Amino acid sequence: MKAEKNLTNQEKIEQYIDQFGLVAKAEMKIYGIPASITLAQGILESGMGYGRLATEGNNHFGIKCHKDWAGKRIYHDDDRKGECFRVYKDPKTSYRDHSLFLKDRSRYAFLFDIKTSNYKAWAKGLKKAGYATDPKYPDKLISLIERFDLTRFDDRKEKVLIGENRVSNQNKSHTVIKGDTLYSISKYYEIPLEELIEINQLSDQTIYLGQELRIPTKN
Repeated sequence: MKAEKNLTNQEKIEQYIDQFGLVAKAEMKIYGIPASITLAQGILESGMGYGRLATEGNNHFGIKCHKDWAGKRIYHDDDRKGECFRVYKDPKTSYRDHSLFLKDRSRYAFLFDIKTSNYKAWAKGLKKAGYATDPKYPDKLISLIERFDLTRFDDRKEKVLIGENRVSNQNKSHTVIKGDTLYSISKYYEIPLEELIEINQLSDQTIYLGQELRIPTKN
């Protein structure tokens, strides 16, 4: 494996997709935001996961503090100097807050009338609603989605390739990432928790980062 400092931008983006593809897909299932859009925003706003807000604050979407934020804060130059941004305990919490941020604010309400398959309309709608000031923001999102085939995460069928994990009609596996629990994994794959424990011969519910879990295939 290459040292991180020697990774190309493409490799950094692919690494980011491998890590957060399933997270974005899970958020789409709950909140109806296209996973392709969420991933593209995460890549762009977090500097491929290497930006200061992401590395020091686990903030992958550039969400600022606003009046309703009572959590930890980090200050960073953006449109103005020293602006206040939210700090999260882990990246998955940032993904969840991104979903809630769009879902709970009236200015984004019209986006949820757009089909999840229409990523171009979502990208343009985010700019229209004021998510970003960059006039090229929609083009950047669309470019990332098309270059890295992110629409594959919008497919509601359980078939997606992430790193070395292939979810299909054959054997399934899941690599544990930060924030995963056996409960969340069982809910995502829609299998009983007891079955997940039994097929992986786990003595308790302890799992660790990088662990490969077998996922039983539905009949």
